[in-house]
Amino acid sequence: MKLLRRFIHREALLAVGFVTLGFLALFFFFDLIDELRLVGRTGPDGYQLSHALLFVSLSIPSHLYELLPITVLIGTIFVMARLAQSSEFTIMRTSGMGPWQALRTLLALGGLFVLLTFAVGDYIAPLTERAAQLIKVRHLGRLTSGATGAWLKERQQDHSFAVNVRALTPDGGMLDVRIFEFDEKGRPASQTHSATGRFALPGGWELQQVRRSSFLQPDSEKARVDQLQVPTLLWPTRISADMVAASLIKPDRMATFDLFQYIRHLDSNGQSAQRYEIEFWRKVFYPLSCLVMVVLALPFAYLHFRAGGIAGYVFGGVMAGISFFLLNNVFGYAGNLQNWSPWLTAAAPGLIYSLLSLAAFGWLVLRR
Repeated sequence: MKLLRRFIHREALLAVGFVTLGFLALFFFFDLIDELRLVGRTGPDGYQLSHALLFVSLSIPSHLYELLPITVLIGTIFVMARLAQSSEFTIMRTSGMGPWQALRTLLALGGLFVLLTFAVGDYIAPLTERAAQLIKVRHLGRLTSGATGAWLKERQQDHSFAVNVRALTPDGGMLDVRIFEFDEKGRPASQTHSATGRFALPGGWELQQVRRSSFLQPDSEKARVDQLQVPTLLWPTRISADMVAASLIKPDRMATFDLFQYIRHLDSNGQSAQRYEIEFWRKVFYPLSCLVMVVLALPFAYLHFRAGGIAGYVFGGVMAGISFFLLNNVFGYAGNLQNWSPWLTAAAPGLIYSLLSLAAFGWLVLRR
């Protein structure tokens, strides 16, 4: 039986590797075409073709993380269907491999892919994504998101602050920093604008070319605005460089622990963390979808194929994988808009496909 398990594992690993390589090559080509529009643009050093190739190469781990459950499904379906078509799986069944033993064999294989997906998504992909973004910052001049950059909020004693950072510079500094201060009654207390800034240690920002407007006694007739212009100003804050970068980088590219830390910061300052909570739970449940995919592929081993019929089933596996990916994204957006429970929003696609997999296994394998 150990020999049969090794044979199935080897065939599935080869098939999944081949499918994954094909998908990554396709994504590499599309990403490179998209990056070519930036080649030649002005920047500190200029964005050249070699930079585009390096950026696209560093994006491969992120694509690998997204694709692994789908390629696991396609590769495993291909192997199980091919074994059924050639009657090899029938021989395995007559040799003593029952349905539950076959299920355990595929679950062990799925566990390996769970660990691989978690490692890529939580350790490799965030590092390569930051390195890829750093390349763009160095050669295109800045890292920004949207029209206004990053917005953060912090509470200090009885005052609250709304902070806007337009962009990050290649050397790790900040551009166009605006800080809005509000008193305990929610009234504007001051407004600070800085052309540039740096993350000073410990616990503060060093702002340059500062213009500060302080609003004094806003409820009285003697209300006035004091203007201050200084070359440098040290502003105490607990907002770190990682938090600013987190606001400029997509949450699905962040590590699980970084997401958890950022969610705690948002909660402690009264900000909505729904989007990041959904993404946090998606990163927790997403690797487990590899187990769902291998279970979904098992019933294909018990089907009877005619010559050439395997292609249609593999195509069905591709459609099932794409539908899972789409459903995962749809639930993420819908949960954010409808304010659903974050963990349930993230787990729902996997639960739905788990029920479908077990239903197919029970009807096709156990009953037939």
